[in-house]
Amino acid sequence: MDNINEKKGIPLLGDKFPQMKVVTTRGEKVLPDDMKGKWFVLFSHPGDFTPVCTTEFVAFQKMQDQFKALNCELIGLSVDQVYAHIKWEEWIKEKMGVEIQFPIIADTGAVAEKLGLIHPGKGTNTVRAVFIIDAEGTIRIMLYYPQELGRNMEEILRCVRAMQYADKNKVAMPANWPNNDILKDNVIIPPAKDVDTAKQRLESAKKGEFECYDWWFCHKKA
Repeated sequence: MDNINEKKGIPLLGDKFPQMKVVTTRGEKVLPDDMKGKWFVLFSHPGDFTPVCTTEFVAFQKMQDQFKALNCELIGLSVDQVYAHIKWEEWIKEKMGVEIQFPIIADTGAVAEKLGLIHPGKGTNTVRAVFIIDAEGTIRIMLYYPQELGRNMEEILRCVRAMQYADKNKVAMPANWPNNDILKDNVIIPPAKDVDTAKQRLESAKKGEFECYDWWFCHKKA
């Protein structure tokens, strides 16, 4: 494992994903360079040949086409040798009838350390972390789950879809979008940052351009 970028400390939201050369089940890759122009979801799992992780990999694979439709790739990771990953993939195909087609990083511990994937309070294995990285190589979302809780892949897909829509349309997304209890599938217009814009917002609402509860809470159809 050859880390190119020597930046210290785990990355934060808005940081560029740290450059690193990794060995995967689909050959050697340099991240995030090899994903330039694409979004990608990098997710760690505690270990191969474990029940919860197996259910997660099957679920991710079954949704791979939906991620690809969003120009988003999947990449797994654990502190296991590439041979173990390959054997586990074979087991999943034989027993579950699902062929894992996305790459899995074989980590020596260097990637886990750089990304903050080992939390001493939860043992020595990597936790279930999720990093969502945009097409510019910027970390947009980070999620951490304990070893005993499997992830919800629908939520991860929703995160990618929502962030892409927010970027393209310069809006914010309400809770549970697109199924918010108050706004349904509407999206939120960023709050006004000055007095003139605040007044204009209410005037625009009167003209039917969008709806407002107040000048700081305006929304429109997605």
